[in-house]
Amino acid sequence: MSDLRVGIDAIRSAAALLEGVSTVTPVESSNALSAIVGAPAYLKCENLQRSGSFKIRGAYVRMARLSDEEKARGVVAASAGNHAQGVALAARLLGIRAVVYMPTDAALPKVAATRDYGAEVRLVRTGAILIHPFDHEDIVAGQATVALEILEQVPDVRTVVVPVGGGGLAAGIVAALAELAPHVRVVGVQAARASGFPVSLAAGVPTKVAPMSTMADGIAVSTPGDVPFEIIRDVGTEIRTVSEEDLSRALLFVAERAKLVVEPAGVAGVAALMAHPEDFEGPVVAVLSGGNIDPLVLLRVVRHGLAAAGRYLQVRVRLVDRPGALAGLLQDLARHGGNIMHVDHVRTGVDLAIDEVEVTMQVETKGPEHCAALLDHLRHEGYNLAEH
Repeated sequence: MSDLRVGIDAIRSAAALLEGVSTVTPVESSNALSAIVGAPAYLKCENLQRSGSFKIRGAYVRMARLSDEEKARGVVAASAGNHAQGVALAARLLGIRAVVYMPTDAALPKVAATRDYGAEVRLVRTGAILIHPFDHEDIVAGQATVALEILEQVPDVRTVVVPVGGGGLAAGIVAALAELAPHVRVVGVQAARASGFPVSLAAGVPTKVAPMSTMADGIAVSTPGDVPFEIIRDVGTEIRTVSEEDLSRALLFVAERAKLVVEPAGVAGVAALMAHPEDFEGPVVAVLSGGNIDPLVLLRVVRHGLAAAGRYLQVRVRLVDRPGALAGLLQDLARHGGNIMHVDHVRTGVDLAIDEVEVTMQVETKGPEHCAALLDHLRHEGYNLAEH
């Protein structure tokens, strides 16, 4: 595959540039994920990379290769977070002035980190050099160094699963493995709510889609980049999609079982493995592309993941409105291991009888089987309930 736009010489040159700049991130074996897949499974922890994601690799390579005149003009970038931080850090290391344009609703920790690395955050553009987040050969070559590390860390790897937004990381990994280990299968994974690649591959050209809201904001890209698209198309790389429930379950799984903080976009590969474990030959490496997540978002996603994993039960019960009725219901649930997280108690409603009260509860459980057991118990005791 030497005719790819990004070849192995460019990738090795990028790796040399990144020596002492980016971190050789660890690959952690995961017994829990291996049990799901039925084969050795590993996590490539780019969430532990400098600036919290793989983005420093491509940003630094792109900016290091600018001419002196271009460096003097400074650089600009547009990003909601990870690319912004990568550009800001690379600019600081190279002594280049950077201005980053971030949306007004960008996560506050990402905005703060970008400023802390020395970049100026603005809302309008200047005449400086644009550092694109994914659509440039140097960016792809920098991201491809992830694949070089994987081949050293897991020499017998058979499958690499990687999150896909604009495609820079996936294209880099594809380009490297196409030359160095063509027997290794690469599977790219997008959020179903922001999946421009399947449509584009079907059309044969990068095609814009209208992305819906997704928790995986780091890969919510409406149009693939020309350079990444060409590489992914020419190699015939498979692109899959995962649901919001898949993403939240994967984030919870990685936090609980691997003890790693990863943003929703970063667990897209793990989500695909968990959704269809039989489809992947091992040893398999899932790239955790980033760990920059607002704690408030993390809290919401973890709650979503608990619900998706059957660890929360939402139940609505109608009771006779008499003293002790609610207390009796709560005691029943507690005796059977249900942990009450939230209770809404409504006495008035157009569909409630004058002597009725409706109680809506969020109950923490031990899993789907426990949820079913609690519902069976409530029905057996004669409660009038409707599960949410």
